[in-house]
Amino acid sequence: KIKIKINPSAFVFCQVDPIQSMAKYYTINKDELLSSGQDKLKDIDLFFRNWSLTFQYTNMYTQIGCTADLITGIRAEELTPSGLKNLVCDIKPVTVSVRNYIIEAVTANMCGYKASESCLNRVRQFYSNRPLVVPAQRIESWVFPSAASSAGIKTTQNIPLSHVTDMCLLFPKDARHVTCYENPCYFDMQINTMNRNFPDFPMNTLNEQYFTMQLQANNLDNIFEACDEYEDSLATPRASKTRRYNPVSDYTSFFITIQCERNSNGALIFDGLDTQNQNTSIELKGHPIFAGEVDTYYNVDTNGKHPPPPILCTVHDTFWIFSPASGGSCLYDTTHSFDQVINQVTA
Repeated sequence: KIKIKINPSAFVFCQVDPIQSMAKYYTINKDELLSSGQDKLKDIDLFFRNWSLTFQYTNMYTQIGCTADLITGIRAEELTPSGLKNLVCDIKPVTVSVRNYIIEAVTANMCGYKASESCLNRVRQFYSNRPLVVPAQRIESWVFPSAASSAGIKTTQNIPLSHVTDMCLLFPKDARHVTCYENPCYFDMQINTMNRNFPDFPMNTLNEQYFTMQLQANNLDNIFEACDEYEDSLATPRASKTRRYNPVSDYTSFFITIQCERNSNGALIFDGLDTQNQNTSIELKGHPIFAGEVDTYYNVDTNGKHPPPPILCTVHDTFWIFSPASGGSCLYDTTHSFDQVINQVTA
């Protein structure tokens, strides 16, 4: 039995590329257009020839309930009596909301090991008198107390750490953002806690070293590959020293993953950060690569809007322990490390 919990606030919307819409419209209505005269065909030709990537509309996913600059109208205006026309694109702020929704289908991809029946029987026999440990993870989110300024960010959160194996950083541009996070384009970014820096080097969220670190931290450097949108969010500058860039793809898949396990001769030791339920200071600092008006993180829009504080997510190792003793039992262990749990069940 599988239960699915859906957060309606996590829904997003995005305007379809007008070029693709027009191409599909032409393909579907080709015969009708060819028989209706040349005026419509000339307008379509004008559209393809004069469409400009400089049109400042939101070309990324936006959280439902938030506002995006969308194209609300495209038309050809006649400039001269001889028939010379100009392409006019109307762009206005639009807010999309959802009143209700219906889930019509759910798809899940599950991996299997193609184990034979004899293999499964041996597994059942092996665990008939031994506990079965199923590793799991628990994620907790903490909002930092202060937001970024025009000079960068330096903020501290005091929280307890319990076998934290990873820390993730999210940089919302709106307090309502749940899934849409963009690259803040920062350098000299690090977390300091328990007298250690994470990672070992100051991060530049646009350089190759950081890109490689993120692929490795999210297991996307071997069997699994990152999607184009995720790679774009890691590697695409949002501005230069003099101007902001209009996005040509979706850059809202950004987050920072920092591994916290100890590295011993190339192998991770699964102990994580643990403060024995005592609060510890976690400091985040960084500076914008593109300062001033071209800082697309601090300057959310041209109306003076600035982002809320960043979010810290801590990832904890937890374990489901199923035991056949006394008719069967199930324990959800959130207080012990990997080594401690394994030592308990193998003692």
